[in-house]
Amino acid sequence: MDNKIVIALGGNAIQTDDGSADAQRKAIRSTMQALKPLFDTDADIVISHGNGPQIGTMLIQQAKADSPQTPAMPLDVCGSMTQGMIGFWIETEVNRVLAEIKSPRRAGTVITRVEVDEHDPRMSNPTKPIGPFYTKEEAEQLQQANPESTYKEDAGRGYRKVVPSPLPVSILEHQLISTLVENQNIIIACGGGGIPVIKRNDTYEGVEAVIDKDFASERLAQLIDANTLMILTNVEHVYINYNEPNQEALTNVDVATLKQYAKDGKFAEGSMLPKIEAAIDFVESGEGRRAIITNLDNAYEAFKGHVGTQIEH
Repeated sequence: MDNKIVIALGGNAIQTDDGSADAQRKAIRSTMQALKPLFDTDADIVISHGNGPQIGTMLIQQAKADSPQTPAMPLDVCGSMTQGMIGFWIETEVNRVLAEIKSPRRAGTVITRVEVDEHDPRMSNPTKPIGPFYTKEEAEQLQQANPESTYKEDAGRGYRKVVPSPLPVSILEHQLISTLVENQNIIIACGGGGIPVIKRNDTYEGVEAVIDKDFASERLAQLIDANTLMILTNVEHVYINYNEPNQEALTNVDVATLKQYAKDGKFAEGSMLPKIEAAIDFVESGEGRRAIITNLDNAYEAFKGHVGTQIEH
């Protein structure tokens, strides 16, 4: 198996407290500089990323400006727009690094559609909050105007629209991505978990949903026959009993042990648990596959197997 890696960037690799375009570009520049040693290897590389803050900002902007002259776009379209925007910033900075190291490689972005199953039980149980906050009265008015939408109270801060978060079935562009990356291009794909689509007749149509970035990255890694899935987050290791007196860092761990820890509730839902589940799925999907969970600063050393949480069969 070729040395092929999917790197799933956490939101902190892109977003800062300052949500301006300039601040985000600077954050991405810093992130790509940190990944420079990886770009200087012979590994085939795909980069995926989140888009939560960016699409949230876009939805808020649209809610404030919605009018016949500036109509709001549906969620799948907003997803494609943020994929293109963030992909542009990332490929610009990757190409900057490649020029610095005098590499003949080039980077590019593939706007990625991710197939989901319309019968996935998660499709009928919307849980993912998106967009602006509303008062109860505003939410009720919006609900009446669009009965298919769902609004829920969010942690005492107001009401927000919630959408489903189905599991990815397939990555429609995976063959294109595989061809590009095997020709030594560094490809940015599955941005924000990809654009969720369902098959209808002979084509695919976008649906209002959000796919977890780590699950989409894992599915892509399987489909392009990668041997490493690296999930970058804000901690050097996965921990059990996190922030407790008996906190313990996991370094080299097998899938069976990790499954037991997950069963015992050792990982926070909505935080570390999806990363653990994605890592387990990937390692179990084929021989010789490993998953790594670590932070950006340790990405290269983790790729070499020296640090981070290394998960193997």
